Amino acid sequence: MDVCAEWDIDTFAQSLTRSSPNTVAAYTSDIAQFAEWVSRRSIVNPSDVTRDVVRQFVAFLATNRRSKRTISRKVASLRKYFGWMIREHRIEVDPTLGVKTPSDQGRLPRVLTNDQLEALIAPAEGEGVPEWRNARDTAVIELLYGSGLRVSELCSLDIDSVEVKRLAVTVMGKGSKERRVPVSEPALAALRGWATMRNEVVNDSTMMALFVNSRGKRLAPRDVRRILDARASSPTHPHALRHTFATHLLDNGADLRAVQELLGHSDVGTTQRYTHVSKERLKAAYEVSHPRA
Repeated sequence: MDVCAEWDIDTFAQSLTRSSPNTVAAYTSDIAQFAEWVSRRSIVNPSDVTRDVVRQFVAFLATNRRSKRTISRKVASLRKYFGWMIREHRIEVDPTLGVKTPSDQGRLPRVLTNDQLEALIAPAEGEGVPEWRNARDTAVIELLYGSGLRVSELCSLDIDSVEVKRLAVTVMGKGSKERRVPVSEPALAALRGWATMRNEVVNDSTMMALFVNSRGKRLAPRDVRRILDARASSPTHPHALRHTFATHLLDNGADLRAVQELLGHSDVGTTQRYTHVSKERLKAAYEVSHPRA
């Protein structure tokens, strides 16, 4: 028997028109897991789920040593689902109301050191590395760090996304929200270098794509991860460059709301975690540098 039959997860997924495919997949996977879990407690209909059941699920995840971040995400998925059920008049009471999740304040975004950044920006050495590849990879890294782009945003850029005269790039962020982000001078110089060589690998179907891979296809997130793997002095995720962008701005006195706009965060609370990183960095610098520390 399909334990998810009563949950109508497919219709719920279709309602998430402003979410990315990865977000939709995460939501549906979390709801399917919860539906399977409650079915073992003889609950097959979402209308029979109570607040206590949701709390028991949170306790189950914690007992099985799931991370605080994972638990928070799964509860967020349940809130999204049951909120939809309320709007569709399928249930009268949201069972996630009043359910608390573990605090995830202990896990802060990782910020790259200057040496790590230099290693990423430096061209790859060795025979057989085409000049176009070095030019493209440098432009990719300069944009990720210099403009704080999500890797998905970078991969979706077209040639006309870059406004050279305005030193800006227009990106399509989460929820199909468009925003304009400044481009640094080093990033612009790297883009110009790549522009002179991209015809060596681009094909008719990707003429408008800003970045392509060796097969002439639009660059994908996995391609970006390979670029970083080839250059990084230690394992690095593309998002670490975005974290570093935000933290360096706050380190140098940027306004939190301005950083929120640059990152494309809908909630300033998401941006606020970078203030914790910045404060920790200042504290560490004080303890190392001050004679009375």
